Amino acid sequence: MPFKPIYIKTAWGHKQPINDTAINNFRREGYSGLELNVAATGPSSKEIAGCLHANDFLFVAQQWLPPAIESVDQYIGRLKANLDTIAGMKPKFINSHTGKDYFSFEDNCRVIEVMTEFTKSTGIAIYHETHRGRFAFHAKTTLSYLKQFAHLEFTADFSHWCNVSESMLRDQEESIEQVIPQVRYIHARVGFEHSPQVNDPAAPEWKENLERFYGWWDNIIQSNKHLGRAEMYICPEFGPMPYMPALPYTREPLADQDTVNSWMLKELMHRYRGI
Repeated sequence: MPFKPIYIKTAWGHKQPINDTAINNFRREGYSGLELNVAATGPSSKEIAGCLHANDFLFVAQQWLPPAIESVDQYIGRLKANLDTIAGMKPKFINSHTGKDYFSFEDNCRVIEVMTEFTKSTGIAIYHETHRGRFAFHAKTTLSYLKQFAHLEFTADFSHWCNVSESMLRDQEESIEQVIPQVRYIHARVGFEHSPQVNDPAAPEWKENLERFYGWWDNIIQSNKHLGRAEMYICPEFGPMPYMPALPYTREPLADQDTVNSWMLKELMHRYRGI
């Protein structure tokens, strides 16, 4: 079966309107879809989703909730409302910031159960992002949830695991290897021990980090091919300031977000051409 990498543009940090012209530009660059944070974007999310559908451009919804001091039940209430809003926009799939790192295992399991039922009732797949502050904030502890819910599928953003563990995870390969077969979506951002984002992955001082991430991404793609899947979704996702390091006082970003993501996209398209 032919295998195809499908590249998704991040709307995070994009300053211009997302309209027909913007979508045509994204497509010319090599993208086939857009990931949009629905809650952060607000009422215009529905209009943007409609524009994406009209242009036959994939809509990937990011499920994220603004921080709040709340009980687990209150969190679940907000989660259900957000998922209902997203379902009405008919996304290809949902990339989810799921649960909280300080929720108990049992409470995060309650959250995952809600999302599992959502997928059963709507048919919309949810990929849980390996992200700081969420249930999947750490490589080893994520395995406990995978043991409880063998069906879990993930968005791999291993930059967060590097940051949380303050390492390049060379002592956690066994945990990563168990998660890799469950990965359906890659957030292609390079991090290091002290941050989830290097300033410019093209810079020679980050070559070893870049190669480390390439190794993980290669393994994810090979695993998906081995499992008979037809495609892998990949999103170059270097973010704007303050994710992007900046100079003091002027707050001038050390690199341009669009330039970095365009470089990453071209590198990935070359690396995975004809796989």
